[in-house]
Amino acid sequence: MALLGFVVNPIAGMGGRVGLKGTDDVLDQALELGAEPIAPHRVQIFLTKLRSIMESRGIEEQIEWLTCAGTMGESDLKTNKTGSMTYEVVFSPGEPTSAEDTRLACKRFLEKDVGLIVFCGGDGTARDIWQTVGEKVPIIGIPSGVKMHSGVFGMNPEATAEIVASFVSGELDIAEGEILDLDEEKYRQGEWHIRLFGTARTPHEPTYVQVSKVQVEAVGEDAIKEEIAESIVEDMEDDPDMLFILGSGSTVGAVSKELGIDFSLLGVDAVVNKELIAKDVNESKLLELLDEHKKVKLVISPIGAQGFILGRGNLQLSPEVIKRIGIDNITIISPPAKLAQTPMLRVDTGDKELDEMFHEKQYLRVVFRYKTMKLVKIMK
Repeated sequence: MALLGFVVNPIAGMGGRVGLKGTDDVLDQALELGAEPIAPHRVQIFLTKLRSIMESRGIEEQIEWLTCAGTMGESDLKTNKTGSMTYEVVFSPGEPTSAEDTRLACKRFLEKDVGLIVFCGGDGTARDIWQTVGEKVPIIGIPSGVKMHSGVFGMNPEATAEIVASFVSGELDIAEGEILDLDEEKYRQGEWHIRLFGTARTPHEPTYVQVSKVQVEAVGEDAIKEEIAESIVEDMEDDPDMLFILGSGSTVGAVSKELGIDFSLLGVDAVVNKELIAKDVNESKLLELLDEHKKVKLVISPIGAQGFILGRGNLQLSPEVIKRIGIDNITIISPPAKLAQTPMLRVDTGDKELDEMFHEKQYLRVVFRYKTMKLVKIMK
């Protein structure tokens, strides 16, 4: 019998779709903007997949969960009807839940000698857990935050389930995963301050565990970004009525610099006829713009090394938004050095049907020089 800790950050990722780039210290603002919880949905996908895997292997009775009362774990386990996988509530959080509740729950897990802590959240949750457990026990995350740059998350909830099942079966070694986090307040102001806090132990499965985000810069990279930007700007000139939605990051930021507009480096902007019409938009504003403009292009760039184009840091680009835009209207851009460190592309939109639509494409075109594209494989 494997004794596993299970903790959910119920507010993780809520700030993403409403354009807050995180939920730390801004939950009330997120709720005012109409934010809804996404962690419970991600947890249900994980638990359903895990139960299916364990039953298929005939080992469904080999997991006992230790968890927290209410929305920090117990509610999700009850909802999923975990069958032969039993659970015990060992900690009751306050209301609303807090980072301190996560840390206290993990202390209880350590006292009970758990073999693995499974959590649902983002980089902030990973850091809270790491600050408590250090390298005493391995951890693995169900990705549900806005920021997920640390190397302790599954690629998606289903992949996390595969990892946990293989860990319980004794098939995986334990490796080190970096704990990274951003200063959310500075992030909301368009400043990138990422910090390495330390390393945690995590089950090692290279197919399913995401690597830490890598910032890739090479000699002459700025000039190449300008080439790519010129290519996109020429597309804008060819169709002045087209709505261009520009994603976050310095690669896409080069397009805005080429246009000479006041842009949000870490947000999502909207441009028509080379003019900025909306800055740092959320999901609601994007849907509004899509109602107003029939022709649209989305310009995005993958996260270095991880390869995610959707589902990491750009939750404003929700499944509904992407479906309205259409996969064929997405332009992916990346300079060669970054592309060399990012051999495959990934999506984790939270919508299984939409993710499968991407996977069915098998390859997506990436613009890596002026008017020059390369086919890059998209992986599950």
